[in-house]
Amino acid sequence: MAANVIELLTSSAKIDRDRGVNELQKCLKAGNGDESRSFEAAVQNWLSDKEAPWETKHGALLATKALLEVIDGRPQCSDEFVRLAEQGAMLLLEYTESRVRLAAGEVIGELCRRNGPEVYVSIKDRLIEGVQCNLERKPLTDAELQEQQGADKLIEKLSSGPTDRKVSSDQLTDELHVNLILIHQQRRNSADAEQIFHDTAGWKSLETWMKCLQCAINGCGRKFDPHIDQDLLELVFQTLNHTNRFVRETGYYVCGALVGCNASSEEEVSPNENSVYRHGDLFAQQLAKGLADNWSQVRLASSAAAREFLMGLPNDGPRQKFFPILIPPLCLNRYYVAEGVRIYNQKTWAQLTEGRGKEFVEMYIKEVVTFYVAQSEADNHAVREAACACIAELGSKIDQDVVRPWVAKLLDALLVCFKDQSWPVRDAACVACGNFVSCFPEECRSSMDTLYVLFYENLEDNIPSVRQGAAIALVNVVRAYGNEAMERVVKKCQEGLEGVAHQPDTSEKYANLDKAPATYGVVKRMRDNDMDLHTDKQMYSCGSLAPKMHRGGTRSGGCMDHQFRRPSEPWELGEGCVNVVAELSRVPEASSAVNKLIPQLAKAASHRHYTHHINFLESVCKVLIIIAKGVGKRAFKMHLELFLDDIFYSLSCDNPLTSTAASQCLSQLSTFLGANILRGRIEQFNPRYLQQLPVGPPM
Repeated sequence: MAANVIELLTSSAKIDRDRGVNELQKCLKAGNGDESRSFEAAVQNWLSDKEAPWETKHGALLATKALLEVIDGRPQCSDEFVRLAEQGAMLLLEYTESRVRLAAGEVIGELCRRNGPEVYVSIKDRLIEGVQCNLERKPLTDAELQEQQGADKLIEKLSSGPTDRKVSSDQLTDELHVNLILIHQQRRNSADAEQIFHDTAGWKSLETWMKCLQCAINGCGRKFDPHIDQDLLELVFQTLNHTNRFVRETGYYVCGALVGCNASSEEEVSPNENSVYRHGDLFAQQLAKGLADNWSQVRLASSAAAREFLMGLPNDGPRQKFFPILIPPLCLNRYYVAEGVRIYNQKTWAQLTEGRGKEFVEMYIKEVVTFYVAQSEADNHAVREAACACIAELGSKIDQDVVRPWVAKLLDALLVCFKDQSWPVRDAACVACGNFVSCFPEECRSSMDTLYVLFYENLEDNIPSVRQGAAIALVNVVRAYGNEAMERVVKKCQEGLEGVAHQPDTSEKYANLDKAPATYGVVKRMRDNDMDLHTDKQMYSCGSLAPKMHRGGTRSGGCMDHQFRRPSEPWELGEGCVNVVAELSRVPEASSAVNKLIPQLAKAASHRHYTHHINFLESVCKVLIIIAKGVGKRAFKMHLELFLDDIFYSLSCDNPLTSTAASQCLSQLSTFLGANILRGRIEQFNPRYLQQLPVGPPM
């Protein structure tokens, strides 16, 4: 059995080493002391063998951690092995392979869990020195610069595809960077190779030293509290402001370990007894900064630390001191685009507020508004999008008297986002403005001339969801201002629907834009032979900095003037107006206007001379049931025959989306009007259409 476990632990395959650890744990639980001694001897030989491959070192450290565990109050190894394990782990903390360094840190953590803070005290100076020495990179020497030039040539060679299209090194993927690191490690010392890469690459051994510190803190648990001093905090906080995002991420996990060593208790928190509470102001400031970081991974790490920090305090009494600075970023991150960050903060918010989130926002409305406005000006377009969503939430969920003093400031921020280069930001700002107009009509009246122009521009946007958002916002304006707004909106709908007739025969849905799926919510320009498009550009990764879309204030002229959009086509405005008609049908006061617009909608749908008429028909089929329910059965029956040709044309077309929309439209109308009534109307209009009716229960 022991021989089999040893073979697995020294395997070059990770899955075998993991299996070896599981088998070792089973042996130790069985309580065979002789086998434990044989494992100790084998591990000591592996750790002391300088020629052993890194896989063997890694397996030895995994086995060491298992041997150090105390099972049922019974130690699994000798005291001498504990001493040798500490020495071996400390030596391997600067090993060239990062997985070995991480495993060494986990061994240190297990030693701290077994023997307490005394282990940390004995290695503290070495840990602190390891972090400090790796915080900064030295400037490149002449020899290293030559090495970098050679790497650049290698990058250029690897980046040339079969079409002989070159891209800059900054546009290479993270995977290619990893491959290049491996290539250079075979030829040079890894520390030299890492210096040629972007700041998003690994930062020497700093991460693993920080991970080791984190493991030591977690191992000591609540006993680590007396060792939290100003020097340690300054060092950790220095990593939180580091230029490298991996270092910042690890730093926040260390912060989480620090605040986690003061778990909540039923006793009242005393500033003199709780180091985290005593330094709480510093922690809160750093955590708030991490919650607003441009990188999603850093936000997630700081979110975990913030939850540990706040939930580690026993009740709202001591927590309230830190609410003004932490409530706003926690609230905003509930809408952040990265799913992990969003879901984690939603759960934190639920735990923290216990269903009283609205009260918390109203209590700290000044801080919340200030933070939202600042985030709407962030370089990261995903942050601006989240800020717009949160501002919309203020208008729809928070007491209006609380928000009213801040409406002008919030609306100004939304107007800037309304002109953003990133379409999700424009869409979110559009919907938010519609909510604000609906909730605060008088406060928004002075801005309506500007808003109408922006709403109409979004109504003819290249992106369908943006057009739909504009329709929702315009109907909110109608609800707020009644007939005066309805006249303007109905007139715009008439113009848009009539304009479909003037659509050119050939239309490009994404003319001069990349046909590939949009990246990070924006449509890319096609890469042609213009070298300015791909030379000396910033490298982007994970959506956190990619691409840096400019805010509205950086452009001239309005939404249609920036490089990521093409001029709108008439059919797109017409489709936007179709959505407006559908949304207007939900407003009882607009039923008369909708009945007048329905024939114009049907006429617009009858034009089939242009390429994308099937997209227009798809939208018509999707909203027809909404219009029918809005105006009522009796009124809609008068208009039904106007759409039958269009529905059955869509049903038989080659486009699966349009065909499916038509099929669903017929099923929904059958349910709404009655199967026999619909069948009778179709038979009266064109009996041949009965052969195309979908077969199924709805009809």
